[in-house]
Amino acid sequence: MRAAIYCRVSTDKEAQETSLARQEEELLALAKRRRFETAVVYREQASGYSLEREGLLELLALIKEGEIDAVLIQDETRLGRGNAKIAILHVLSKNGIKLYSVAHDGELELSESDSMILNIVVMVEEYQRKLHNIKIKRGMKRAVEKGYKPQQNLKNLNESPGRERIEVPVNEIIRLKANGLTFSEIAATLRGFGYDVSKATVHRRYREAMDSEKTSSL
Repeated sequence: MRAAIYCRVSTDKEAQETSLARQEEELLALAKRRRFETAVVYREQASGYSLEREGLLELLALIKEGEIDAVLIQDETRLGRGNAKIAILHVLSKNGIKLYSVAHDGELELSESDSMILNIVVMVEEYQRKLHNIKIKRGMKRAVEKGYKPQQNLKNLNESPGRERIEVPVNEIIRLKANGLTFSEIAATLRGFGYDVSKATVHRRYREAMDSEKTSSL
């Protein structure tokens, strides 16, 4: 198992260097006992309430790339404090990362309150996904009811397999807007048909088209 060691102290005082060195020594010993491969060691002097930590951001990038299986810390406060700690714990959990601490001499055991908060966060995210999908379906249904025919308007959708679709069907945006759909509903509809667009992009393209039409009519 590939592990990352994360050491942190809250200030940049020289005296804290001793604490960082002690944390690293203890965590390297923990990794050895667990027979982990130590991939990287991070030593930071920064507030646990902040997420703007260079080492932390590099660690999260490695996790996203699938380079790390576990993170070793002295205790949960070294990872972060307050809301920052909950946010980091949530990211690690979502990516299947195991947390080990010197304090527990093994896998970290979360407090009852932290576990409860993380469960609530997961529940909220799940309902957000459900609402997002409902919004897409609703937008697609309204578009079809108002005459939108995806089999005709998006017939070339798969002509370039493997290539990211970045174009936006401006004519369809104009037509759907004329049929009474909001920019949010239009964006949700187009995403459902394979276009990676946001409400802001739809609104901008619509305004650009309208401005162009006004200019050409002068």
